[in-house]
Amino acid sequence: MNDNRLGTAVSPYLRLHADNPVDWREWGPEAFAEARERDVPVLVSVGYATCHWCHVMARESFSDPEIGALLRRDFVAVKV
Repeated sequence: MNDNRLGTAVSPYLRLHADNPVDWREWGPEAFAEARERDVPVLVSVGYATCHWCHVMARESFSDPEIGALLRRDFVAVKV
């Protein structure tokens, strides 16, 4: 499992993404404070368990280590 912050999320949908190389955070003031502190934009990914395109993005983009590294470096990534 990769080190992102969704492994302890209450939402089963969010926990589905706990092994993505993207350093996902839950929606909350901490994520926005970090973005301000790092001076980077917030990338928000909104989805739900039965969303076809959410699964496509997870499989084709968010599971790619290179994309994960880019998002970790240049964004604060929030999964909703």
